Amino acid sequence: MRFGKILSLLFVSFVSALASVFIYSHFFIPKTQVAIEPTSPPSRFASLPNVNLSSQPIDFRYAASAATPSVVHVKSIFKAETVTYRREQDPFQDFFGNDFYKYFHGPNPYKSQPQQATGSGVIVSADGYIVTNNHVVENANEIEIVMHNNKSYKAKLIGKDADVDLALLKIEDKNLPHIPFANSDSVLIGEWVLAVGNPFNLSSTVTAGIVSAKGRNLNLLGEQGNKSNTAIESFIQTDAAVNPGNSGGALVNVNGELVGINTAIASPTGTYAGYSFAVPANIVNKVILDLKQFGVTQRGFLGVSIRTMDDETAKKQGLERPIGVYVDAVNKGSAGEDGGLKKDDIITKINGASVNSASELQEQVAQYRPGDKIKVEYLRDGKSYTTMVQLKNKYNTTAQVDDSKDILNTLGIKIEDISAKEKANLGIASGVRISELTQGRISEFTDIKKGFIITQIDDEPIQNAAELTNILKNKSGKVLIEGIYPNKPMSYLYAFRM
Repeated sequence: MRFGKILSLLFVSFVSALASVFIYSHFFIPKTQVAIEPTSPPSRFASLPNVNLSSQPIDFRYAASAATPSVVHVKSIFKAETVTYRREQDPFQDFFGNDFYKYFHGPNPYKSQPQQATGSGVIVSADGYIVTNNHVVENANEIEIVMHNNKSYKAKLIGKDADVDLALLKIEDKNLPHIPFANSDSVLIGEWVLAVGNPFNLSSTVTAGIVSAKGRNLNLLGEQGNKSNTAIESFIQTDAAVNPGNSGGALVNVNGELVGINTAIASPTGTYAGYSFAVPANIVNKVILDLKQFGVTQRGFLGVSIRTMDDETAKKQGLERPIGVYVDAVNKGSAGEDGGLKKDDIITKINGASVNSASELQEQVAQYRPGDKIKVEYLRDGKSYTTMVQLKNKYNTTAQVDDSKDILNTLGIKIEDISAKEKANLGIASGVRISELTQGRISEFTDIKKGFIITQIDDEPIQNAAELTNILKNKSGKVLIEGIYPNKPMSYLYAFRM
């Protein structure tokens, strides 16, 4: 009996001890905080590249130090306005030449003082190639580059593309700092970026923001005077502060890689108001390669009229929601027609990249040249199809565009050579005849008529079509064209813009 009481007492004591330990550990012993590092990203980010889920603040020092030496100050110098005038042929000028004539007669009294504008540019190769906006150097007669270390160079214009507002310049030097390209298709909304440029002539300014949107089309290029209906606007939108002078500067990621070229701001005041836009790096890279190799951009066209899908059109096509890009029309003989595309088709992917707006489709196609084949995925009557399309150029062939043909097309003229006998009869040493006039720079800026004989461009004699295109392909801004009409005893001088 006594033994049973002892066992009962021991059992009660043991239970009491356990209860005491439990109460003390939960109410009196402070808990240790343990930080647990995630072993993998949450599932919703698993398929997205370059996602940084760290709670640590982003450090921009590396990107800033890597990018700023490669961003330059671009100074564009413009010739004074020149009034078109005609003069009687002067035997003294014909004999002694223009320099002798100008020495005695002085400069053209109709000229005003040269003007200057500034912007930014990005060195993209160690041997001195620089990309900037077309509107920064458009109409400039001289271009000066000022480096991060204040060293200056005279730049040569290699080529320009108003359809994407880009221009390629070249300075003579080597081992220059330059920015590597990122894949702009992989850039994500919410990703940190830096804008590097020279706003208000403040050199090497760096601002930070995030990618706010992609594929923006704002019709900004049309407002800058580009009358082409083939302009490509698929901007990267960012809230990094960009102001006048930033145009042509770099938009880089936190690794210091080029994401885009800063091009425009949306602002009621002309200064930064929270929205800025950049040409994606993939388009920039393609345009640079074309301008280096061909002198002009080799643009591939599907040859279809498109528009972004809306809810009403989606319902008419039997879709639950808007998806893809709607085909309004297919041009006869175009790449799209050859590939089997038809009106009312809905293009959903280009080479595997999803497209959900007209600007996104244009951005993808703009990365290819005439003759390239691309895979187009589309919907027709609710069913999915795939076709291979061989892109064509603006002349509706698969050939690469010749820059000389493109220059003459820009001028809106066809020319023909003049025989040595005819030159002698006309009393000229050089010249080519305009055999046909169409819409272009010549008809836009001058009243030149068919049959006009071009003898000089900016005081350089013109013997044939090859010389004309070689002189003009690196011209920008105002150009002086001199020549005669047969059987008229005077020469004419006109000014037009390239």
